[in-house]
Amino acid sequence: MNGEEALAYIHNSIRFGSRLGLERMKTLTDFLGNPQDSLRFIHVAGTNGKGSTSAYIASILSAAGLRTGLYTSPALVDFADRIRVGRNRIPYEDLGELTEKVKQQVDRMLAEGMEHPTEFELVTAIGFLYFKSEGCEVVVLETGLGGRFDATNVIRAPLAAVITTIGYDHMDRLGDTLTKIAFEKAGIIKEGCPVIVHPQEPEVMSVFEQACADRGAVLHPVDFSRLAVSNVDRTGTRFAIDGYGDFYTSLLGRHQAGNAAVAVATVEILAKAGILKIDATHMQQGIAETFWPGRLEQVNDRPLFYIDGAHNPEGAKALTDALKELFPGRKIVFIAGVLRDKDYPAMLKAVYGIASRVIATQPDSDRALPADELARHILQQGVPATESSSICDAIEKAIRAAGPGGIVCAFGSLYYIGEVRRQVLNRRGIQ
Repeated sequence: MNGEEALAYIHNSIRFGSRLGLERMKTLTDFLGNPQDSLRFIHVAGTNGKGSTSAYIASILSAAGLRTGLYTSPALVDFADRIRVGRNRIPYEDLGELTEKVKQQVDRMLAEGMEHPTEFELVTAIGFLYFKSEGCEVVVLETGLGGRFDATNVIRAPLAAVITTIGYDHMDRLGDTLTKIAFEKAGIIKEGCPVIVHPQEPEVMSVFEQACADRGAVLHPVDFSRLAVSNVDRTGTRFAIDGYGDFYTSLLGRHQAGNAAVAVATVEILAKAGILKIDATHMQQGIAETFWPGRLEQVNDRPLFYIDGAHNPEGAKALTDALKELFPGRKIVFIAGVLRDKDYPAMLKAVYGIASRVIATQPDSDRALPADELARHILQQGVPATESSSICDAIEKAIRAAGPGGIVCAFGSLYYIGEVRRQVLNRRGIQ
């Protein structure tokens, strides 16, 4: 099987849907010889910031000279970005070979009357095989959905469990309250492992405290009093962490300093326990070298054009706060594409105060809200809105509306901002 055939096989599995539960994944990994059992993991869950936090942790580990795997989802630019070792994504030749191995065991499962694994389960199994074959010393493993029944949770106790901010998302699967959602995320907490948690609402923290007590794990809430942000501008975010000096990240916004602080706290705890050899220089270098596309990423100069993966109310608020700090008093042309099953009214409400106009588009998903319906909703809130016939049309309309000296920001769903990124960079002749 070559890379193209592997992608076709993987993506064809979308028809089996997204079904939470570990039985299929446990069977598949058993049939593959449980490659995950020979790896050491840092397991990361959360509603917002888990991708950036995972990238920060992996970059610090790489700066310390560790052969580091990074597993994330979804892919914003290229499918192979989901499975990385250091800065290198999985080669498509290897993807083909490993997908063939996984397919053989899936065929065995089907022959024995079992359910077909989901797409995410297939990719997770491929990731485990690849990280083992590459001799990874540590793998930073981001959950896909929730935690308790997420496919990544077949691993044994990790070196550390990391939980980023908890917000309202995937409520049809995870529950309709923050405590219910937190309970599902807390499923990655295993016996004896340190648990590093971004500061949360008291009711959320109580869920994590109880989970740690039940499983003999040690809870480490990150102390944000040690974090001092000194400057946020278009070149990046500068901050200090008490005990480790000054930091710089190219990722924009105070929330990114918070994500970086969680990453630093994670490796600090593992270093103090003698599990990893990491010092302040590795931390500073790792944070500075982190690149994570689609997180308030600038993709054009005139007009200024940003893309951001915010796709829930809390994410949209963080985006709005960052834009207000970067461009005080400025109005922004937004491109919005959303999924029907998200709380898009609350998400959009977060940006109305700084929006001059919203261009409505439709992500490439069967769950997408049509652009005309989205535009009507926005107009009903008293905000100027225009529907677009395609992502290309949305980009053209937004650029015209902003003018050369204006600002454009596309957000609302990871299902389409990758395509916005590709088209805007192609307009500039960047592949």
